[in-house]
Amino acid sequence: MLDERKAKGIKDTVGKAASPVPSNLDRDAYGAKVRAKLAGLEKDISGAKWQIFSPTMDTFLKEHLFADIFVRDVISHQDRELATIAALANMTGTEGQLGFHLGAAMNTGLTQAQMEDFISVLGTTTGKAQAESARRILIEVMNNRK
Repeated sequence: MLDERKAKGIKDTVGKAASPVPSNLDRDAYGAKVRAKLAGLEKDISGAKWQIFSPTMDTFLKEHLFADIFVRDVISHQDRELATIAALANMTGTEGQLGFHLGAAMNTGLTQAQMEDFISVLGTTTGKAQAESARRILIEVMNNRK
């Protein structure tokens, strides 16, 4: 894709590199804290049936996803959530994850109106069916938040 853009005379600016992950970062604790914040909780979820069934998956989620990736300073947590929502909205079978991430985006400070506007943009860039599905899930999320 970059070669195609370059051939068309489009010059892309390379963004800054992420700062390295601090060597003393407690990835488990940091990941648990980020996951809790995104879920709108005071403390991390622990002891859920899926965590007991697959503690390795829980560790991977906390240490890799919510620590290694979220500690990077290249984009904000809000931007990460919007990118995640855009990706999930374009896949089938991701309704549960999409619901979590719509709520997580609002737990980072985005408003319902901003999420509705973002879904409208998805409708023009990815398709009306994907946007309608995301809009229905947002309504469910908002109903559960009240």
